[in-house]
Amino acid sequence: MLLLISIPKFFTLSFLLKTKSTIIRVNNPLVQSNRLTYFTFLRNMSQSTGIPKKLQRVRDHSYDNYMEVHKKIRKVLKFQDLLLSQPAKSLCIARLDALSRRLGFKQFEAGAFMLKFPHIFEIYEHPVQRILYCRLTRKAMLQIDQENNALQGQIPLAVSRLRKLLMLSNTGRLRLEHVRIASNEFGLPEDFEYSVVLKYPCYFRLYDGKDTRSKYIEVVDRDPSLVVCSIEASREREYRERGIDAENIRFSFIINFPPGFKIGKYYKIAVWKWQRLPYWSPYENISGFDLRSLEAQKRMEKRAVAMIHEILSLTVEKKMTLERIAHFRMAMDLPKKLKDFLLQHQGIFYISTRGNHGKLHTVFLREAYKKGEMVEPNELYLARRKLAELILLSPRKANVDRELSGFRRDDERSLRNEYVEKNGESFMLEEQLKRNEGRISDQSDSDSSVDLETEEGEQAESNADMDSNVNFHFIGNNVDCSDASDAEAIHLSS
Repeated sequence: MLLLISIPKFFTLSFLLKTKSTIIRVNNPLVQSNRLTYFTFLRNMSQSTGIPKKLQRVRDHSYDNYMEVHKKIRKVLKFQDLLLSQPAKSLCIARLDALSRRLGFKQFEAGAFMLKFPHIFEIYEHPVQRILYCRLTRKAMLQIDQENNALQGQIPLAVSRLRKLLMLSNTGRLRLEHVRIASNEFGLPEDFEYSVVLKYPCYFRLYDGKDTRSKYIEVVDRDPSLVVCSIEASREREYRERGIDAENIRFSFIINFPPGFKIGKYYKIAVWKWQRLPYWSPYENISGFDLRSLEAQKRMEKRAVAMIHEILSLTVEKKMTLERIAHFRMAMDLPKKLKDFLLQHQGIFYISTRGNHGKLHTVFLREAYKKGEMVEPNELYLARRKLAELILLSPRKANVDRELSGFRRDDERSLRNEYVEKNGESFMLEEQLKRNEGRISDQSDSDSSVDLETEEGEQAESNADMDSNVNFHFIGNNVDCSDASDAEAIHLSS
């Protein structure tokens, strides 16, 4: 603050230097002629009760460690997409190195990377070609199926998220490409243009822009039941559970400063003032308001905080990269320097630079996390978290599991062989017995038929002998007798 004051000539310069102000002497002959020396005091302003524009970022290791794991997840997902794109869901190791360079890996880095995660990738020998192949393990395939099922199961929630996202914009429309880039964060399927936008024409409308060739998604109508922000629901819950004063919580946000963040007396006063400052809702249309006053600018700054808070609340994992938030800057009236703006509110947001050598800035919603985990997890978040659990599992455990599975497989194979041998022997014995019984029965039948034939032949021969004897006896006596009764009568008469 510049003040031009008159000081008598007898005031010494040493007295003025003892003060905490900076003095600049004005060399003006007209002023010196009046025996007055004019000085310009640049008074140091007292400690401001406003939130500083620039604050030093304080790291929170719980979020940074999460991003270190997420860096590995991104690489694993690239390999998963590469393997799933193959017809047989497997890939030859010789081709893996050449294809992995397209994904950003160096020479001979892909094979070493796969060996680090044996719970996700499996290297085996092809049974016919006798060369090494790689494929996804059974656990990884189950995780992919679970994530796909969770993604398809929450399609109605994704529709409401997309509707609220479009209602946050000033015109009620967003570019299709910007939504596609952030579709994974909002829980939208890859083909959401057809499975969500075109499937629900009562909610969305897809059209081509006049000035540009890009496509736009527009909301058909603004549903009054969807204009409630998540922070308003949190305020109501805090008011009912803790009984906080309604005046203090009416426009306040949940603030959790990172450990090690220095909070001074004047900063506390500034935060208290900012918490009681009213603002317009992110879903409210402000096109007809006069925004030239200082008070309106303060309200717009707080509205931008509420806007970013609502965008992060619509995501599945309550986090999003700063570069993707910047895509909605023009449509949602967000400030230009987003990073510096978010660093002013480190109790609400956290910006992590880990995970991609500082090239990406991931913004977390602090109230949604506690000790590196979500407070209210959903099914899609839990399904994605299982992939992180497979990454963090020790390779030693995978070797033990493989040995145990191999041991079980060997035991099963030996038991199967023993069972087959025993059953085979018993089966062969049964067949042999059946064959022997069949032979004996055939032989007995043939013997019985032969005996019957011999008995019949013998009986016939005996009957023939008897007839021949009888005939010979009576022929010798010159008696022609062919009947046995006549023979007996003749014998009795004689």
